[in-house]
Amino acid sequence: MDADAIPTEPPVAGNEADTLIGSLERQRATFAWKAGGLDADGLRATVGASTMTLGGLLKHLALVEDDYFTRRLRDRRLGAPWDAVDWDADPNWEWDSAAEDTPESLYSLWNAAVARSRAAVAETLETENLGQLARFTWPDGRSPSLRRILVDLIEEYARHTGHADLLRESIDGLTGEDPPR
Repeated sequence: MDADAIPTEPPVAGNEADTLIGSLERQRATFAWKAGGLDADGLRATVGASTMTLGGLLKHLALVEDDYFTRRLRDRRLGAPWDAVDWDADPNWEWDSAAEDTPESLYSLWNAAVARSRAAVAETLETENLGQLARFTWPDGRSPSLRRILVDLIEEYARHTGHADLLRESIDGLTGEDPPR
C-alpha cells in the first residue's frame, strides 16, 4: 500500500473492510506519533511503579502484528528476531529486551511488521473477504476470521496507545488525541 494512500481515520460511511482497516490505521498512526522521534532515554522511560516503556511497546506491537497477521492469518513462520527467541525461558522477551535496542532498530522493527501486516491483509482481501478464516485455530478448534483479527488489533492498539499517552506526556509533555496532519 502506498504510504500516501494509508487512511488516517475510518471513512465516515465506508464499507466494513475500509472502516475496520481505517480504524486500525488511525490507532497505528496515533501510536506512531506518541512513540515517535525519541532517543534511547525516551524509549526507556517509565511512569510510576510500571516497568512499561515506549520501546517495549514498539517491540511488543511489532510482535503482535507479526503474530496475528503473519502467523495466525497467513500461517507463515515468524522471521527474525522472533524465530530465535526461547519464549518458554522468557515469555516477556520483547518487553525485557527492548531496553538493549537502539531507537532506530525499534522503529524499524515496528514499521516492518506493520508493512508485513498491511500486505497480508491486502493479499487476503484480494481473493477473500472479512469472513476469511485464519489458518490458525484456537485450542477449542475454532479459527478467527480476518474481521475478528482486525477487531483484536484495534483493541490492542487502543489499550497500548493509552499507555503511550501517559509515557509520552511524562517524557516531554506531548499530549493530544490525534497526530498532526
